[in-house]
Order: sequence, then C-alpha cells, then structure tokens
Amino acid sequence: MTKKIYFASDFHLGVDALETSIQREKKIVRWLDSIHSDVDALYLVGDVFDHWYEYKKTVPKGFIRLFGKLLEMRDDDIPIYFFTGNHDMWMFRYFEDEFGIPILRSPIQKTLDGKQFYIGHGDGLGPGDYGFKTIKKIFNNPFCQWAYGWVHPDIGLRMMRFFSVKSREYTGESSPFTTPESEWLVQFAEEHLQSNSIDYYVFGHRHLPIDYLLSNGRSRYINLGEWMYAASYGVWDGKDMQVGFYESSFDRIFGKK
Repeated sequence: MTKKIYFASDFHLGVDALETSIQREKKIVRWLDSIHSDVDALYLVGDVFDHWYEYKKTVPKGFIRLFGKLLEMRDDDIPIYFFTGNHDMWMFRYFEDEFGIPILRSPIQKTLDGKQFYIGHGDGLGPGDYGFKTIKKIFNNPFCQWAYGWVHPDIGLRMMRFFSVKSREYTGESSPFTTPESEWLVQFAEEHLQSNSIDYYVFGHRHLPIDYLLSNGRSRYINLGEWMYAASYGVWDGKDMQVGFYESSFDRIFGKK
C-alpha cells in the first residue's frame, strides 16, 4: 500500500458552525480513522482550536476524542507536526510533552519525495495586514504571555474566545477568492519564488480550498480550506498534491483550471 502524507488545518474546535464543535470533532476523528492505515505523516497546519491558552497546570477542557486519536497515531509511530495559527498561537509544551508532537511556530521548508514543500499556517505572510502583524507581535511577546498566565482560567479562556471571534471578523478569513493580486498568500508565494525553488506552498488560514498554479507554470499554491463548512484537506501521494473533502457537500476548489 502506498503511504500518503496528509495535511489539514482550521478545525476551529471549540466553536459551533455548520455542526456543533463536538460533531465536527467526531467527524475529524472518523477522517483520521479512515486514513490511519495509509498515512505516512500528518501535518496539522494551524487553528486546530478556535481559542487556546495553555496554563502551566491547566489546558482548555474538551477535545478528548481528538487527543485520544492523535495519541493512538503516535503510539503507532506516525509522525505528526502541529503548526500554531492565529487562533491557537498560545500553545506551549503540552502537545510535545504528552503526545510527542512538535509545535512549529513558523513556516518550514521540507523535502518530500524529492519535491520542495513550504508549509505554514499563512497568517501574517504577504503584503498588507499590518494591524494583524502588530497584534501578532504583541501576542507572541513572552512578557505578554507570562502576564496573561496570571488571569484565572475561567476569565482567561473566555477572553480567548472573544479575541478569536474578533480575529475572524478582522482578517476576513473566508472572503471570496477573486484575483491573484488580491490574494496575500499568492503574492507571498510569487515573491518567495524569486529567490527559492519551491514546488508546493501549503497553507491554511484562508478558509477556502485553493489549488492555484503560480506564474512560473510549475509551482502551486495549495490552501487546505477549513472544517467548519467544507471539511477539506490536502494529500500528497508521492507524485501529486490534491485537495479532497470528507463527508462534505462542498466540492469547489478555487483557482483550479
């Protein structure tokens, strides 16, 4: 059986959407069950949680179905990589210590089957969005993170949920796909290609499943979409990268010709 590499992002567990958060979590676990036998590695590319703050002795309650499945996969020596997004950037060592899953806070370049992948959540990349970039610097400041840790979890996690809603409103994560000039991640990839040889740019954050051929006629920008409505993901089979859907009536892939 050919092993495959799977990518998913923007589960946004902790907030209801087309389904409740628990229903969506159960769907995600069914998807992970369905790929368990042929997955070579799993990349969770940010915003797995809609809001998260990790205290020294406390983490947000819930998500035990997902945690159990991830632990089962790790017990089977399946590599899992977890990228922080703009909604769950305040993750620290819980996943590393409990699951052996590394936390990645910046995009990485990875060679997979001889192809060059550039993988990251995508928030704050490309031109514009200066307000969010400033906020991200504040949220990533060690002193701000330490100070927030003194807020009681009942208050702190409620505040996190408020910030997550405002972030979604501010960034327009699911605004329509129009022209390449209006897509910040397309612009980032085009500029990055000027000095780097990348075959696939794989991002989340945009909340739209996208497969876009870049101007060099070879490299592709793949956006993984989200699970609040589309339940979309990416899969690399060793030769090609595709966007797929799981238990979803949504089947449109933007940018694909």
